Amino acid sequence: MKFFCTDTVKTMTGFRLKTLLAVSASALILAACGSAEVASPGEGDFGDGGGGGGGVTPPPAPGTPAADCPAGFANVGLIAGNTLRVCQLPQQINGALTVPLRAGTIYSITGRTAVGTDRGVDPAAPIAGSEQGILTIEAGVRIFASGGSDYLLVNRGSQLFAEGTATTPIVFTSRQNVEGTTTESSQGQWGGIVLAGRAPTANCQLTAPVTCTGTVEGTSAFFGGNTASDNSGRLRYVQIKFSGFEISTGNELQGLTMAGVGSGTTVDHIQVYNSSDDGIEIFGGAVNLRHIVINGADDDGMDTDTGWRGGAQFGIVTQRAPGSTSRSAGFEFSSAPTSVPLATRYVSQPKMANWTLVGRNSPTDAHTVAHFDTGADATIINSVFTSVAGSLAGCMAINDADTATSGVAFNSVFMSCGISYRPANAVLSAAAFTAGTNNTAAGTSTLTAPAGTSLSNQVLTFVNGANENAVTPANAPAVHSFFQATTYIGAVQNAADTWYQGWTCGLTAGATC
Repeated sequence: MKFFCTDTVKTMTGFRLKTLLAVSASALILAACGSAEVASPGEGDFGDGGGGGGGVTPPPAPGTPAADCPAGFANVGLIAGNTLRVCQLPQQINGALTVPLRAGTIYSITGRTAVGTDRGVDPAAPIAGSEQGILTIEAGVRIFASGGSDYLLVNRGSQLFAEGTATTPIVFTSRQNVEGTTTESSQGQWGGIVLAGRAPTANCQLTAPVTCTGTVEGTSAFFGGNTASDNSGRLRYVQIKFSGFEISTGNELQGLTMAGVGSGTTVDHIQVYNSSDDGIEIFGGAVNLRHIVINGADDDGMDTDTGWRGGAQFGIVTQRAPGSTSRSAGFEFSSAPTSVPLATRYVSQPKMANWTLVGRNSPTDAHTVAHFDTGADATIINSVFTSVAGSLAGCMAINDADTATSGVAFNSVFMSCGISYRPANAVLSAAAFTAGTNNTAAGTSTLTAPAGTSLSNQVLTFVNGANENAVTPANAPAVHSFFQATTYIGAVQNAADTWYQGWTCGLTAGATC
């Protein structure tokens, strides 16, 4: 439990939420059914904000903390120069809970904050005694955490409805950020967000799909099942900042971790900023993603493993500026476990369209901008791979024979790096890349930065120029029904294409993180 100033602390750990405030009951019932859009309650600035949502108490003046917290939250004091009331979520959320936008209020999580308890692999036969949780977060809400062991977990059979807007995103961040002590290089200040679902995974899908269960990296939570369309809720217009934490070697929390998450889940307009590990990591499942921004991840931008079979369209990955020597990649796609022969392996089948990856400086050719291994059956279309001037990183690497024969495919991909393929894997990589259509292995990047670029320590050149726009795009809906047709490759067609603006931070002047 974290304490702020001298306010009385109400211990909420294990608080069981059986009833709702009358003012929000109908909205929560609809959200629980997964059929209602969450209405935006109005605009609000950091420390100010719009409408009530917390009761009949008149809202405080701008810069003044709220007098209290909504029912179901612990009042743990003040923060940000005593301008914000800190209202802490219970560590165990059973039943329905809404996090309302309120003037003078910010919310916090501490420790392993769980939505529901694990309900098992079968939606029709949940584990006896398990509890469902449904957490709804209103547009404009800010939630912070204070340390690496603080993270939000949505268990199998429970749901998170975090739906911001283009002008009022939902922000998950660190206590240091709220207190104004973060810099452009800050990272790893809290755990992140974990979604666990019942969709298939490679860990046991071929041997025991009915009882398929794995454990989410960095947690003790279970994931997996046989329900590809499983629904863990909706995330729209969400920032996740300064997260990622190494629990132990090779066991980390990312910005956003999705394990066994099904295609019924909505993930759209998500930014992960300065994660100390991966930006987004996906373990199995069939979730689809759209409009993703990952900048400043210390490890991979997007990392997929254990049988993910979904699609992702419109994504920007920008890594740290020249001077960083990390060997991480924009994409790292795997298909473990390799103990199963490729012919019978439940392989990953990621489908990616309209991504722009801008790799960081690397002092060795062991690094790549996009890396594929252990039989990952990836399809990459309409995308741009590039790295900063002077980097020795290759644009792409097919790491092993399993991957080369798995069906990995590239179409309408434009690459511009110091070298096209990592030398150790050049033969396999070149064969796979040149087998596709409309591919450019060694182009000259004409990517530009958006007007008013605000960060100095990250590479933010991701807007298409003439050379990228000269590439004929593939027919995206023919590759995946989730994809939208485009007349261009890459994530951002030109300066007039501004889908990434307004709800993100750190990309343009005035939008600092």
